[in-house]
Amino acid sequence: MTSSSTAAPPVAAKRPSSATHHGITVSDDYAWLRDQSYPTVDDPEILAHLAAENAWFEAAMAGQKDRIDALFTEMRARIKEADRSVPQKDGDWLYWIEFEEGAEYKKWWRKPVAGGPDELLLDEVALAEGKDYFRLGAIAVSNDGTKLAYSIDDNGSERFTARVKDLASGALLADEIPGTLSSLIWVAGDTGLVYSLANEQWRTDNARLHWLGRPLSDDVEFYHEDDEGFRVGAGLSANEKWLVLSTSDHETSEVRLIPAADPLAEPILVKPRQKGVEYEVDERDGTLYVLANDTHENFRLATAPLSAPGEWTTLIEGSDAFYLTGFDLFRDFYVVEGRQAGLDTIEVRYFDDPTRVEPIAFPEDSYSAGLGDNPEWAMDKLRVGYESMVSPSSVFDYHVAERRLELLKVQEVPSGYDSSLYTTERLHIAARDGTDIPVSIMYRKDRKSPGPLHLYGYGAYGIAIPPGFSTTRLSLVDRGFAYAIAHIRGGDDLGRAWYKAGKLEARTNAFNDFVDVAKGLIAKGYTEEGRISISGGSAGGELMGAVINSDPTLWGAVVAHVPFVDVLATMLDASLPLTPGEWPEWGNPIEDRAAFELIQSYSPYDQVKRQAYPPLLVTAGLNDPRVTYWEPAKWVARLRELKTDDNVLLLKTNMGAGHGGKSGRFESLRETAEEFAFILWQFGL
Repeated sequence: MTSSSTAAPPVAAKRPSSATHHGITVSDDYAWLRDQSYPTVDDPEILAHLAAENAWFEAAMAGQKDRIDALFTEMRARIKEADRSVPQKDGDWLYWIEFEEGAEYKKWWRKPVAGGPDELLLDEVALAEGKDYFRLGAIAVSNDGTKLAYSIDDNGSERFTARVKDLASGALLADEIPGTLSSLIWVAGDTGLVYSLANEQWRTDNARLHWLGRPLSDDVEFYHEDDEGFRVGAGLSANEKWLVLSTSDHETSEVRLIPAADPLAEPILVKPRQKGVEYEVDERDGTLYVLANDTHENFRLATAPLSAPGEWTTLIEGSDAFYLTGFDLFRDFYVVEGRQAGLDTIEVRYFDDPTRVEPIAFPEDSYSAGLGDNPEWAMDKLRVGYESMVSPSSVFDYHVAERRLELLKVQEVPSGYDSSLYTTERLHIAARDGTDIPVSIMYRKDRKSPGPLHLYGYGAYGIAIPPGFSTTRLSLVDRGFAYAIAHIRGGDDLGRAWYKAGKLEARTNAFNDFVDVAKGLIAKGYTEEGRISISGGSAGGELMGAVINSDPTLWGAVVAHVPFVDVLATMLDASLPLTPGEWPEWGNPIEDRAAFELIQSYSPYDQVKRQAYPPLLVTAGLNDPRVTYWEPAKWVARLRELKTDDNVLLLKTNMGAGHGGKSGRFESLRETAEEFAFILWQFGL
């Protein structure tokens, strides 16, 4: 049973359970919080415990209602409610999206380039009506412009149902495909859709073809992936002649090309998978362009004839200085994207002159920039996005021939924003092993130091955290906080080596980097011990769990969103959706004793100890297929049992949502308001 009362936090029952691996026995008194019928969660005792935790959260936060409302009001006031994107031409049409005043969701529009009325393609507001959760997955207009394929998830489970709409009549066709987890790609002259289903373990191990107007029983699985750690994905080449079918895990990939006009034709295997080699492919005039890390970990760009797709000739060498992250082919030129010293770089290059390189120049020392939506093959100007920690998001057209940026739109902050009041810096702080860790930081120029500081980090999967703009962040910064992003190892902010230096046997570098950045910011006078709030989600939630175990006194408040904290048990369970594909990231503790011992040594749940912990707010999603709800529930239960302090510990489980929390632009904003209210409450501000 679970003891619960809104006058005291819930106490989860302890039920001894243990498992032995490699001769090592691991005890887990809270394993019962995993529903044995998962992904169905209907165990009354488990649901009662989660409800009790939610009641405790509501009771504890009741005194913060005015603060939450005030934060929500000011955050919402910074959003332009009636807003639209800059239209982009694709063939005979201009496409854009719009938010209406007060709307949680957007509408998708188009109109003829030659002139004519606006046409509503998809109304997310209507589709979401009456639903607690709504998320649009894929959306794709047919090549002839007459039909729209789209998919939606209405419970957060990330299993999407695909539908097809006739754009002339507005009627839905009979075609309905449940359980998709993929893009939707029009092929065979718009008579077929390529998609992937999520299997029972929420893995996309297939590519399927649906013939429009025919029953699902006629659908063809034209590719199946046998390696349970690999995922299948598909897209179109830039010239839309080829279906590009890729399968990969976190360190190895393999690509096949199939004529888009004949999706059941024999695929062309570009190059057989080789462990540790990742590559991407596009095609132009019979030549393949291949982005690959086979000769340098920061990737090279190579070419190959379509007739010999595995014979790669280097076009752009791999480099320690330049991390090549992607490329886009167009009819008359191609674009390379990457990072140099951690900052985004965009270069226009030419097929007929390899020495002609035209980088796009940006004005600030620290920023985030990248190509936007550029759907046409023959482009003479490129849509580009740009922002920094103090500069709102901006949309440009880059006129290629003139090498000129044309500003089309700057993110509007209706309640007002004066960038001259703020400053941003790029710092480098030495970690304990001597490695310099980049830190992006912003604060008001009138801030008094040392003051409160919020530190954010992720550090996993090679995902970089860009120094972009956030209107919600201003609610802390305008109250005297500095806001810092620690670009720790495990992300690929400084290249592939940076990623490798925070995974597998080097995983603890990510945790040490974060702690050392905090100590470095204290040493530089930005803040003081105990006046740092921190937050992270998913693998960033694992980071939160690790650093409160190791250095609890540093932090004044901690927010862990859907935290991946039960790392050992999850990596030992091959039946869970993500586990086999995650072994290249964390190690396989089933087969490898060293991996078992390493993961156990840092897994936040396994390392909870009898000590004082900082105030902590934890979130979860009942339908989350990525970080299952029981990970944060078990973690909070063990923390309640062992922690020696009286600090607040709260768990909020979204009972109708998944990994991303609540849907809708304002509903999700309220959760941010709760997070910031919790931090301000704990800081007495």
